[in-house]
Amino acid sequence: MRDRVAAWDPGLIRLAAGLRTVVSIALTLAVLAALRAPVPLLVAGAIAAMVATFAITEKQPRGQALTLAFGLLVALASVTLGTLLSQYVVAGDLFFVALMFSAVYSRRFGDRGHGLGLIAFQTYFLSLFVHATPALLPKLYGVVAVAFGSAALARFVLLPQTPAGLLNRLRQAFRARLAQLIDTQIELLDAGPEDVEKVLEELRTGTARLHETALLIQGRLEDGTSDEAVARLLQRRVADAEVAAERLGLLLLTARSAERTDTLTLHLPGAQLPSGGELPVRDEAGAELRRDLKALRLLALRPAGEAVGIALAHVRNRLLGYREEENLPQAAPAVQDVFRGLGETARAALGLRLALDGPQDDSEDSPATARSREELEAEDAAIEVSEETEPGGTEPVGLRRPTTRAAVQIAVGSSLAILGGELLSSQRWYWAVLTCWIVFINTASTGEILVKGYRRLLGTVLGVIAGIGLAALVGHHTWTAFALVLLLVFAMFYSAPLSYTLMSFFVTAALGLLYTLLNTYTAAVLVLRIEETALGAACAVIAAAVVLPIRTDRRTNELLVKVLDRLAEVTRAAVDQLSGGSAGDLVEQARELDQALADLRAATQPLTHPITPMRARRNTARYVVALLETCAYHGRSLAATAELLPTHPSIAADPRLRGAGARIVRNIETIAARVADPGTDGEIETGPSIASMLEPGTPRTPRYGRVTDRVLRHLQRLDEAVSGLARPLGLRPETPPAKTR
Repeated sequence: MRDRVAAWDPGLIRLAAGLRTVVSIALTLAVLAALRAPVPLLVAGAIAAMVATFAITEKQPRGQALTLAFGLLVALASVTLGTLLSQYVVAGDLFFVALMFSAVYSRRFGDRGHGLGLIAFQTYFLSLFVHATPALLPKLYGVVAVAFGSAALARFVLLPQTPAGLLNRLRQAFRARLAQLIDTQIELLDAGPEDVEKVLEELRTGTARLHETALLIQGRLEDGTSDEAVARLLQRRVADAEVAAERLGLLLLTARSAERTDTLTLHLPGAQLPSGGELPVRDEAGAELRRDLKALRLLALRPAGEAVGIALAHVRNRLLGYREEENLPQAAPAVQDVFRGLGETARAALGLRLALDGPQDDSEDSPATARSREELEAEDAAIEVSEETEPGGTEPVGLRRPTTRAAVQIAVGSSLAILGGELLSSQRWYWAVLTCWIVFINTASTGEILVKGYRRLLGTVLGVIAGIGLAALVGHHTWTAFALVLLLVFAMFYSAPLSYTLMSFFVTAALGLLYTLLNTYTAAVLVLRIEETALGAACAVIAAAVVLPIRTDRRTNELLVKVLDRLAEVTRAAVDQLSGGSAGDLVEQARELDQALADLRAATQPLTHPITPMRARRNTARYVVALLETCAYHGRSLAATAELLPTHPSIAADPRLRGAGARIVRNIETIAARVADPGTDGEIETGPSIASMLEPGTPRTPRYGRVTDRVLRHLQRLDEAVSGLARPLGLRPETPPAKTR
């Protein structure tokens, strides 16, 4: 159960966010109830405690404490201005617009600026929600102070979270998700023709989740470890394990089919396996393969302290023995490749275990295991003396800066929302403004705002229906209503990263209960909530489409160029090192590629959304992203292999790779130039198949021990995937030269 929870919620980030918010609200309500505060102040305290908790996003406790302290001052000032200006309609509305502009603009100053901007806006909204009056201000100050004190107590005392502790939980989640992926690979062995597509989809999901966890670890390494060498060691070991597990899945898919499975099959939703073959799972080799996959799962999942004795050593020795050709069982070549993949994945799991758990007993090591340990120790030593490269780049200025543009857009959108909201309701117009504000947060294009507004509206409609039912059940039982509010708040924060629609549903249902507590609940009020939400979403879309618009095509093209640039950098550096060039921090470059690809995947959601009417465009976007994920996989694999070059005895530099690598890089740069400027002419350069270097008996066949088959196959697959990108992006292959006598 612990492993399942760790895999479902990596780092327990969602669980911690939900619990911390609920505890903050519960503490605030307990203190205010002891002071016999009236219900409006209880509601204000609950909202303030929630804001004081979710607005703090800094990673270090000291920074969180400073932001919380400054946030209290900002909240008191914002509540004061909201209360006093509510009596002056025009001045209040103008200040509200200016406040939202400043709150969004402050995001350029990092997590602290973002948090203080959220606190300023939400506490101003709080004063409007409870209809605060100047006479109520002294008590409201006390309520806000209690809420921030409760949030500090929950964050730093009752539910503390350190960067090191979070990183440790993320490492546990990586282990758990790796074990789940191996479970799916075991299912692949037994899946019949009618079940294989379902298992293949689960394999895609498991691979994507493992990659997601690796990116989360990457983002926490700097804050979660005090030693830079340890952080870089863990970064490499996680990357090795991820690449090895993904390759093992591809080898299993190939063993099931009559031909080599394209890497794209593992990344493109709906792609089918090549037909015509099936793994002979009932023979002796199939039984050994199933047994060894279960052993690999144990090796990857359990920490050293939970798996002691000679049994684990026996399992480890057997798996690492598959790295030697003489230990492979008698089976078809494709099945033998799977056993080789098992050996490499076991080596990656051993490296991960050493990085996470430290040195272990090696008295039971076989010669193959001892060699693997020596290789890992040599790599560790090489990591410690490597130099880190600093990323470059210039930040946009003026209205081109994303925060400035978003601030101008939200100022225009909120002005429209205020005008329209006043026409719908002079008392609850702020719901339209709140929706406009929320829809703009963490979005960067018109398409993203449109999708987020649609999800907000759908969640609100469903939440209104639930709120009507809950309000009828609760009636005027104050503490029952507050208990349900706490449950809904927990569900809101727990589901927020998974589904924005669900989050909107839970928050709207909670608001229905809060209206009941304030004695302002009617069905008409909740219907008005839907109308104001629709209006606010429409105002946000209009502002995004008219004022300094960033079209979805432009946004995705910018990110696509960034991904292609990162891919070219990784490929160039990896091939250069594999060809005998100088060493570099290839793992870090590969992670920059992965992060750029994650940003592109998020930006294409408006294009790939199920309700989009442009089916051909949706299919093209999915195909391009899947091809880029395939390219990224082969780029990561080349980087990981190049990192082994200084220490691995069976890999040596081969200058002949430089020509093939240069052609691939030129093609990537040609595609990037065409995406950045559609008027640019260019052709994809073709050449002899890299796979031809693997054919025996040809003059170009490399000697054993110089360049492994795996490197050449990764280059070949990368070449094919890059060429595949040309067609959907409007490029064509070069015209072959005419034959001469």
